[in-house]
Amino acid sequence: MIKGSTRKRTYKAIYRLLDRVSPVPFDCGTICGAACCNAAYSSDDVGIMLLPGEEKVHDRNADWLSWEALSTDEYELPGSWHGKIFFVRCKTPPHCPRHLRPIQCRSFPLLPHLDEDGTLQMIFNDYDLPYACPMIEEEIELDRT
Repeated sequence: MIKGSTRKRTYKAIYRLLDRVSPVPFDCGTICGAACCNAAYSSDDVGIMLLPGEEKVHDRNADWLSWEALSTDEYELPGSWHGKIFFVRCKTPPHCPRHLRPIQCRSFPLLPHLDEDGTLQMIFNDYDLPYACPMIEEEIELDRT
């Protein structure tokens, strides 16, 4: 576990806040067959890295997620991330419990980005993905609220 990582109750509060907002007012997985969490579209590349401490919100014995512990030394991650982090994969797409989605799933296809002034902006994910996301490819208009 990463020292100084966010507490479980803080993540639960973030989840509650993100339950009320979304980049789109529908389950985006319905337009692509949940490609972003479906290992059928790729090998082991499809999944999401939990933020430091976010693993506390999830039950490691739940049947819908597979877990892989990773060393932060092996990846290009923020300098404040030390020790072990977790990469999770949905084992039951498209029938995963939406209320338990990790933060990065809740904000996809957007990524947080700090500009030179330190202002947080949400930008379209421009990473190479092992699948085509219609929201990115077709530049579907997102909810700005």
